[in-house]
Amino acid sequence: MNKIAILTSGGDAPGMNAVIRAVVRRGIFKGLDVYGIKNGYKGLMDGNFISMSLGSVGDIIHRGGTILQTTRCKEFKTVEGQQQALAQLKKEGIDGLIVIGGDGTFEGARKLTAQGFPTIGIPATIDNDIAGTEYTIGFDTAVNTAVEAIDKIRDTAASHERIYVVEVMGRDAGDIALWAGMCAGAESIIIPEADHDVEDVIDRIKQGYQRGKTHSIIVVAEGAFNGVGAVEIGRAIKEKTGFDTQR
Repeated sequence: MNKIAILTSGGDAPGMNAVIRAVVRRGIFKGLDVYGIKNGYKGLMDGNFISMSLGSVGDIIHRGGTILQTTRCKEFKTVEGQQQALAQLKKEGIDGLIVIGGDGTFEGARKLTAQGFPTIGIPATIDNDIAGTEYTIGFDTAVNTAVEAIDKIRDTAASHERIYVVEVMGRDAGDIALWAGMCAGAESIIIPEADHDVEDVIDRIKQGYQRGKTHSIIVVAEGAFNGVGAVEIGRAIKEKTGFDTQR
């Protein structure tokens, strides 16, 4: 290979710029021409290529988001969109593609590979829902951000003797909720991978109050309870217990 390209797609995740920097620096060290593709798969279809140099990735390792920008592109999911992307790669003389993102990004990479174009996926998503890796890039930062927020919320919950229901991201995966809830000492953690009943949560809250607890933290993954969310769960807890709840 002489020329490779790199793109970021889907939701941005902390650490994407560090990956871009590593790919560019390593590629140039190996004597390759490295190109960035702006705006993910949409940029690939539009032929939005830029030449990457050592200077272009300087001072980006500490920055969040992605310097290549990112989009969600429905058109790329079609055969016509994929053919258009392949034509752009051929026109630019690209020999291989590296994509950084989550499961949707990886599905796009799989489509290109199935049509004979060498494509590598680097898992970067806060959801941590990519098989074959223990931690995706961005997951650790997301967990620590959630833990820091929950720690601050607990101070207010204790001061006002309230129940706080905290909803965290993760789409259909409960990894952020589970890890953040464990680290922050949540009284209940609700994730889509496990069956939960609001009555069980309420019973746990009541047991805590009988032991003298005056506040509780409930962590809910956004994909739990069919996406019902923290607002409805908080409302149900308040209706059945009379305790003051905040979301």
